[in-house]
Amino acid sequence: MQAIMLAAGMGKRLGKYTKDNTKCMLEINGKTLIERAIEALIDSGGGVTKLIIVTGYKGENLKKFLLEECKNEKIKQLPLEFIDNPEYNKTNNIYSLYLAKEALEKDDTILLESDLIYDGKLIKKLIESPEKNLVSVAKYKQWMDGTVIKVDDQQNVIEFIEKKNFNYEEIENYYKTVNIYKLSKEFSHQVFIPFLKSYIQAYGNNEYYELVLKIIAHLSRSQLKALDVSNILWYEIDDAQDYDIATCMFSSGKEKLENFQKRYGGYWRFENILDYCYLVNPYYPPKQLMEKINYFSNNLITQYPSGQKIECINASRLFNVDENYLCVGNGAAELINILGNILKGKMYVPKTAFNEYIRCFKNNEFTLFDMEKNNFQYDLQDIKKNISLNEIICLVNPDNPSGTFLSFEEIISILEQCKKENKIVIFDESFIDFVNPNKRYTLLQNEILEKYQNLIVIKSISKSYGIPGLRLGILATSNLSLMEEIKRNISIWNINSYGEYFLQIANLYSKEYIKSCDKIAIERDRFMEELSKINGVIVYPSEANYVLCKLKNYNSTKLAIQLLDQNIFIKDLRTKNAFNDKDYIRLAIRTKEENDVLVREIKKSLKGE
Repeated sequence: MQAIMLAAGMGKRLGKYTKDNTKCMLEINGKTLIERAIEALIDSGGGVTKLIIVTGYKGENLKKFLLEECKNEKIKQLPLEFIDNPEYNKTNNIYSLYLAKEALEKDDTILLESDLIYDGKLIKKLIESPEKNLVSVAKYKQWMDGTVIKVDDQQNVIEFIEKKNFNYEEIENYYKTVNIYKLSKEFSHQVFIPFLKSYIQAYGNNEYYELVLKIIAHLSRSQLKALDVSNILWYEIDDAQDYDIATCMFSSGKEKLENFQKRYGGYWRFENILDYCYLVNPYYPPKQLMEKINYFSNNLITQYPSGQKIECINASRLFNVDENYLCVGNGAAELINILGNILKGKMYVPKTAFNEYIRCFKNNEFTLFDMEKNNFQYDLQDIKKNISLNEIICLVNPDNPSGTFLSFEEIISILEQCKKENKIVIFDESFIDFVNPNKRYTLLQNEILEKYQNLIVIKSISKSYGIPGLRLGILATSNLSLMEEIKRNISIWNINSYGEYFLQIANLYSKEYIKSCDKIAIERDRFMEELSKINGVIVYPSEANYVLCKLKNYNSTKLAIQLLDQNIFIKDLRTKNAFNDKDYIRLAIRTKEENDVLVREIKKSLKGE
């Protein structure tokens, strides 16, 4: 068996990364794609006797690298042949493959594209399959692009579907081609090459060979079989974003953890990741709400959103607060940033608090309360003592990441003292809806806001309502002069139409929202109990949708790396200033089934299994 790689293309969409080299010379975590491909062919154990590479753009660079410069000893184990495509800038991959037609007829072939990165197990599985003609495929996912196929019950490929014919109503039946094929020499000689020649004669050289396979699949369903490799890691690299994602996917150890930490989201691109780092409500929004948004998505995308006045009216309906007391932000982070540019003065903040409350208040001096000294619990007396010493008191309740909680009576006593001493209170209640129902409250009440004009309430809608992709948050205060200044610093369209529509309809599903918060409170208590049973884990009391844990005799970064290898992403707090290089982790609350997986994997790691 031989392998053929088509590597003539210019890779224009990769910009600077392919300025001086063809795509298979792209380096991912210290190793080029061509090296990875050759290693996979060698390690497959399938008796691949040689690799034929169809070159074109920067072909001499590729040859020089493989034949002279590459220090990878494995590369020398596989004989290499080269076929030049001098028309690489005028043709597409159908012509590159046509140039290799004689080689295709001589031996069974593994056909490879040059812009792929994959686990070597994929090649091994392809070679070991008893089927002679195979298309490697993966179940279609939202991040995929390109050719998709449909198969029958016997895994026969029955249809190649071009982009223009893609039907989202049939998405459950689609498989994405991985662009790695196994072709018998008989199939190439009797079917593929004759069709290839005819297609080129009819339509020219600037086409894709997948279109030929489409015709073959349509005429004879038994010729091509699909090999499902959905459980094997792979990625196609077409542009700079793909390069970034592939770098993250195929990194390992501490490097992989750091790559994930730097992304701050977008983990839907990484299949099967259980995100225990970022905090959302897994039980909301309900299906009916999402269906309503999806139904109107065409209008929401093609129409401008409203300005701040209408957004505040929508928020007023949802929170039952005077619209004049509200400002809607692109997430709470936007509002915190604006406050940081407006408010000046010495500021009391728990040392563990959301980093934006320190990062955004660039011109403020801070009094940081070290919560570790108080077993990560709020100290009411310390807060009250510091009211006189600071101009601004900032409290996140429940606190992030500790989950510690101040009762309504405690907060009112703080507000009373701050009112007497003319001090500003920033009260972030982004997680307060997850508090046990018998303790739950909100300061988003007209009476409270009007009584305490020194009060500023921040709430992240994204977190509590499970819609971080919409980026919504609100700020509330009855200090209208301050509110006016805040709104002067907001762009006219800071909220998109999806966010606006969500605010408009969310109150229709308020009962479902309360039920979702109650579910989290119940699951949190159960989850904490299960975590407490693990030897070596200290669990701190929490009233939020996350739990703070300390590892007694285990490195938190090491645990985070091990869990990420199992597709579980947790918040490692070792490098966060408040935790002084100690082994703390924060775990979000997800569903019971998912939480049980996490508990099991933590047990395995701590036991060294």
